Amino acid sequence: MDNIQATTAFAALSQQTRLEVFRLLIKAGNKGLLSGEMGDILNVKQNTMSTNLNILLRAGLIRNVRQGRTVRYFADMTGIGALIDYLLKDCCGGAPEQCLPIIKSICQREPAE
Repeated sequence: MDNIQATTAFAALSQQTRLEVFRLLIKAGNKGLLSGEMGDILNVKQNTMSTNLNILLRAGLIRNVRQGRTVRYFADMTGIGALIDYLLKDCCGGAPEQCLPIIKSICQREPAE
């Protein structure tokens, strides 16, 4: 990931609805969600949801899979990993072990209810 891709990802997440959609998809995991399901949960109109999903897709933070006449959306763990790697690649002046507490904290969290 380069500066332009990272900036695009952060810009996509800088809007409230898109951040909520992103967090919903992270929470949904491998099941993913349909656009309409997310719209119902967040009380967002379909055309607004579609626009926000397209911005997150272009930013590489989510992916979609067509299932017949519907489209299921998922968090794109590869894209998210690339963004985290971009943020931490030069961690702590060449002492990446200092970032381990951050990574351990993420991995040890209890799943949200």
